[in-house]
Amino acid sequence: MDFTVIIPARYAATRLPGKPLADLGGRPLLQWVHERALASGAARVAVATDDARIEAAARAFGAEVVMTSPEHRSGTDRIADAARQLGLPDDALVVNVQGDEPLMPPPLIRQVAGNLAAHPAADMATLSQRILTLSDLASPHVVKVVCDREGYALYFSRALIPQPRDGMPEAEHLADAVPGWQRHIGIYAYRVGFLRAFVHWPPAAIESTEMLEQLRALWNGASIHVAEACAPAPVGVDTPDDLARLRERVAQGG
Repeated sequence: MDFTVIIPARYAATRLPGKPLADLGGRPLLQWVHERALASGAARVAVATDDARIEAAARAFGAEVVMTSPEHRSGTDRIADAARQLGLPDDALVVNVQGDEPLMPPPLIRQVAGNLAAHPAADMATLSQRILTLSDLASPHVVKVVCDREGYALYFSRALIPQPRDGMPEAEHLADAVPGWQRHIGIYAYRVGFLRAFVHWPPAAIESTEMLEQLRALWNGASIHVAEACAPAPVGVDTPDDLARLRERVAQGG
């Protein structure tokens, strides 16, 4: 199975400007992401950016870089642009690994590509894992996903779905709860032909409400297959506090 990893990286993050170049254990955060993508067995790994500072840093650690338009509204738009510039055919598999996921396990990157390859009826593939705490279940920052019996996504939401009619289970029994709530892991695999179509669709109303881009695919009748992750997925870096915690973890050898 051949697949390409494209890492979208922008400098002007609202909560943490310059995030891809932030120092983590003596290396740019983006370099950590790149190393994990290489370790996944991808046939090709490229960084997609519109910023000369990120381009220079990425080339310095040996990454292939694709310069994309500064007008792109999302990482998915940037990936579609990069796939076009790389000359990838419509049936090629592309994995979107976010540039703020420095501890993303390489097996998960390979798993999401394999999930799409194994489901020819799917337009996209992604991963999930069990939610084990009540705080995660209640948090709007933890995106939940509900699937059908074949593993295809029915809906993604920041709200609690499905909502228990008769009240929540006790915290110590959450791991055994039915239906077994699932947290969405924000890693995606696409076929390039679908990716080209996706970025020409206007944002859907439900997408704008939840601020979840994958809902645009469901709104337009596309299918997303969801597999349970084969390894725990770490939380990405969104804020200075996230970065501080990660630096402490790396310093301790975690």
